[in-house]
Amino acid sequence: MNPTLPAPAPEKDQLHPRNPHRGPYDFPQLSQRSPELAAFVQPNQYGNLSIDFANPAAVKALNRALLRQFYGIEHWDIPKGYLCPPIPGRADYVHYLADLLAESNGGALPPGEEITVLDVGVGANCIYPIIGRREYGWHFVGSDVDGVAVRAAQQIEAANPSLAGAIECRLQPARTRIFDGLIQAGEVFDLTMCNPPFHASAAAAAAGSQRKTSNLGTARGPGRPSTLAGKTTSLWCEGGEASFIRRMVQESGRRPRSCYWYTTLVSKKETLPGVYRALKTAGATAVRTIDMAQGQKKPARGLDFPHAGAASRVASGAVGEH
Repeated sequence: MNPTLPAPAPEKDQLHPRNPHRGPYDFPQLSQRSPELAAFVQPNQYGNLSIDFANPAAVKALNRALLRQFYGIEHWDIPKGYLCPPIPGRADYVHYLADLLAESNGGALPPGEEITVLDVGVGANCIYPIIGRREYGWHFVGSDVDGVAVRAAQQIEAANPSLAGAIECRLQPARTRIFDGLIQAGEVFDLTMCNPPFHASAAAAAAGSQRKTSNLGTARGPGRPSTLAGKTTSLWCEGGEASFIRRMVQESGRRPRSCYWYTTLVSKKETLPGVYRALKTAGATAVRTIDMAQGQKKPARGLDFPHAGAASRVASGAVGEH
């Protein structure tokens, strides 16, 4: 490529059709709405306006600008060292979940507070509830094993009138549990969602974060980072995502009437065969795969699985690379 020419725009057809972030970031418009972002915007090597995605302050300013412009969030912050996620990919997950519900609703997207969603690992950023509330008006319960993250998410909810009463944050006291001890007796959700810990150890999480940071920067052009280094305890668990999702399947199998769709993302395609085996063991009566494309990744997979004996409530899940 001739470096004197502008870099081509990212592919617009990779993200969900309803995702408002399908095009490149409009930095002049975002900076006008959020002046703090302007200090980080500069031409990259291709002559396109961008930011240094390896700079946490720049990424946080970009997230604030996106949340303000697209989701009406005026007050958003996260504690130092906590995950600052790429919003476009997070939005994709929410829109695909809406499609799952629409399949059981005569094709109509189901909006409104009567739709209740459990976000497993809501994090300090509270991104999924923010997007789901704005786009579909859903009610959320956000769970996390990190008390600091729970308090930060609560502060975001309290600081923004549009989120008032729409998000309940709960601390999961048992780090090795997911639904056990969290879903209350008689409680029923339409959806659960989860972006599970990717790595199997703290060392692997730290090394992965370092690799991502070194690969980011203005040379990346107008594209988006797949993630940003955050508090490593949110990025790893013993056994990694494969172990985490197996536990999720097992626990969902014990409460098939507690949720209509149990869902989770999966980052590694080699995790999928083990997930399918776990679903079979848990008594899943159907499995569906959903392809998603997030950021610079190739199309990813997702699946849903109703459990036997679920009657009018169907326990299911979606997984995908991210």
